[in-house]
Amino acid sequence: MQIINSSTFQLWELFYRANFINGLTGFKSVCLIGTVNQDGNPNLAIFSSIVHIGSNPALVGFINRPVEAAPHTLSNIQNTGSYTINHVHASFLEKAHQTSAKYPEGISEFDETDLTPVFQESIKAPFVKESSVKYALKLSEIIPIKLNNTFLVIGEVIHVMLTDDIILSDGFLTLDKSGSVSSNGIDGYYSTQLIGRFEYAKPNVKLEKLNNTD
Repeated sequence: MQIINSSTFQLWELFYRANFINGLTGFKSVCLIGTVNQDGNPNLAIFSSIVHIGSNPALVGFINRPVEAAPHTLSNIQNTGSYTINHVHASFLEKAHQTSAKYPEGISEFDETDLTPVFQESIKAPFVKESSVKYALKLSEIIPIKLNNTFLVIGEVIHVMLTDDIILSDGFLTLDKSGSVSSNGIDGYYSTQLIGRFEYAKPNVKLEKLNNTD
């Protein structure tokens, strides 16, 4: 087993270090965030830093890179208070990855990738038509992270659209059925398969697997 300390990290080439450190956190959800600017022009960008914050209220967060590296999504959310998060599926994975390209302001990634924006009444930001699991959020809080000039963006979920067949009777979402993919590192994508669900853990009580078909 290799042992690598932080002083070694600093000797590595930039992209090697980014791939290595990014991969340490393991598999992550990967989604497209849809926004519009003040002129109503749509923007779409891929993110793999999305995390559940809480269920009541329903809060979801993501990390936005420094403004100079990724300005459009953050600026649009600040200006409109609205954005959508759309799961990525294998059927449009290459198009989703292409949204990571640094297009100039005013160029819509929807147009450049042939993905389809869909708008719902009272929601300013566009959904991705091709995604079968998607939700809209209103901005709750933006927390600057001074250590590396990134931002934790927290939003409240206000509108959800998904296919009926992935919701179980207890509210569990069988995302493997929807074909939602996960990511590892900067550019690696994986399909998912459920291994098992377990009942709520208690001290000194043998765990039992849950039935995952209801």
